[in-house]
Amino acid sequence: MPVNPISGKQTVAVKHFLQFKDFTRDEFEYLFERTRIIKQKFKAYEQYWPLIDRTLVMIFEKASTRTRLSFEAGMQQLGGSAIYLNTRDSQLGRGEPVEDAGQVISRMSDLVMIRTFDQSIIERFAANSRVPVINGLTKEYHPCQILADIYTFIEQCGPIQGKTVAWIGDSNNVCNTWLQAAEILDFNVHVSTPPGYEVEPERAGLFGADHYEEFADPMEAARGAHLVTTDVWTSMGFEAENEERKKDFADWQVDEEMMRIAAPDALFMHCLPAHRGEEVAAAVMDGPQSVVWGEAENRLHAQKALMEYLLLGRVDK
Repeated sequence: MPVNPISGKQTVAVKHFLQFKDFTRDEFEYLFERTRIIKQKFKAYEQYWPLIDRTLVMIFEKASTRTRLSFEAGMQQLGGSAIYLNTRDSQLGRGEPVEDAGQVISRMSDLVMIRTFDQSIIERFAANSRVPVINGLTKEYHPCQILADIYTFIEQCGPIQGKTVAWIGDSNNVCNTWLQAAEILDFNVHVSTPPGYEVEPERAGLFGADHYEEFADPMEAARGAHLVTTDVWTSMGFEAENEERKKDFADWQVDEEMMRIAAPDALFMHCLPAHRGEEVAAAVMDGPQSVVWGEAENRLHAQKALMEYLLLGRVDK
């Protein structure tokens, strides 16, 4: 346990949420239950301000709709305030070291969320932060998205343990995070990517390969799955590859035929924004098995539970 150099007393290590595997299964089960309770309060118009006078700083290097809205609205709904910083409009965009920014920003706030490109940036910031840091997205991981996605599955279908998730498309940051979640929460992920876009276990941060299987045929990956999910073919930062990716991914669209061979009650999810006619057919995106709008809303509630936990620990109210 760290020691305060001035007082000589032991201090509690700051807890961050930089990858999904930063938390244990027990912690996630607590967060899912808190998400349910906090969402219920929201739907009942019950004022709940446990984070009054607390400040969240949101640092964006990548564009955002859902991440900014869900964190900013969520912090306000918990009684706190949120400050938006874009790296283009701050000293970070003019070459200030990430380590220095971590020291300064964490002395003026209670919580920091960062949406950036390289995971190393957020790791360096967190190493110099006196307050919890949340990964709002990096090119390697997207833990807040999967926190909300798994809560959505539980809300709709019950426990995810032992179930099968089919990931169709690019082995990107969202895919990597699904794979970490499967190891922690004991479910299975069937991954199907075009040749050349396969999972990189070390980059994904996996302990082993017991909870995922790769399929050359996306239809076989989806067969019997309880959840079918995908993402855009070209993530931010890969725009120069867009035309090439459209050709490579042409057979990896989630369509009605694919959903028919999944489990009868299978759900469809997408982290959004979606390109109908590319990674997902419009009939699936807007169809009866799609839960994408509830999934998007649950970013708000899951992240409120996360912020509450990082700042207050476990609560019973």
